Amino acid sequence: MATLEVRDVTFSYDGVTNILENINLELRDGELVSLLGVSGGGKTTLFNVIAGLNRPQKGQVLLNGEDITGKTGRVSYMLQKDMLLPYRTVEDNIALPLIIKGTKKKEARKIVEGQMERFGIAGTEKKYPSQLSGGMRQRAALLRTYLFSGDVALLDEPFSALDTLTKSEMHAWYLDVMDSIRLSTVFITHDVDEAILLSDRIYILGGRPATLTDEIVIKEPKPRRKDFNLTEEFLQYKRQIISKIYP
Repeated sequence: MATLEVRDVTFSYDGVTNILENINLELRDGELVSLLGVSGGGKTTLFNVIAGLNRPQKGQVLLNGEDITGKTGRVSYMLQKDMLLPYRTVEDNIALPLIIKGTKKKEARKIVEGQMERFGIAGTEKKYPSQLSGGMRQRAALLRTYLFSGDVALLDEPFSALDTLTKSEMHAWYLDVMDSIRLSTVFITHDVDEAILLSDRIYILGGRPATLTDEIVIKEPKPRRKDFNLTEEFLQYKRQIISKIYP
C-alpha cells in the first residue's frame, strides 16, 4: 500500500473551469517523487488539495489508506520561502507546530533540541533567523516541517533561492535525512537537473486542465554518484523530460 495516494482528483475554483482533471499519483514509503511542468500548470494547486487546503470536486486523497480529503494538518507543507518569524529564536520557530498542536513550550523545545544535530543546526537554538545563512534557515524550516507531520512532506521549490554550491550540499543532506527518518516527499521544482538528481520517480504535469501526462522512473541508485550529472544517462533523462514538458 502506498503511503500517499491521490485518486481521480478533479479540482476547479469556480466549479466550472477545471484546473486539475483526473489526477492519479502515489508516493511510497521513503520515496521522493517530483512534479515537473510549466509555471502556472497546477502543481501548487495539487499541493493545496493534498494538504487539505482545497477540497476537490471529485476524487480522494489517502494517507496510509485513510481518506484525508479536505483535512488539514495531516501532511507537512513547506513553501519556497522559509517563513521563519524574525522575532522568534530558531528553536521557538521550529517548535511552533508542536505548540499549536498543544505541546507545552518547555517540552516542545526539548523535542526540537533532540533533532537539531540530525538536521545540522545544533548550537543555533538561541539565535534568530537573521543570524543564519540561507542553507541553515532552510534546514530549520525543514525540521519544522518534519515535526508538523513525520510521514509525508510536500516541498514547493525549497532550494530554489540557494546558490549552486549550497543547493548541491542541501540535496545530499536532505536525501541522507530522508533515509534516516524514513520521510516520504513530494517535491515541486522547475529545475530538471534537480529533479533527476533527487527523485525516484518524476511526474510530468501538463495541459489545461492539468493532467499527469507521464511518469519517468530514475533508475540510478541513490545517493547518486557525484559525476552522475555529467553522464550520457543523465542527459538522456533530461532530453526525455524536456520533450515531455515541451512536446
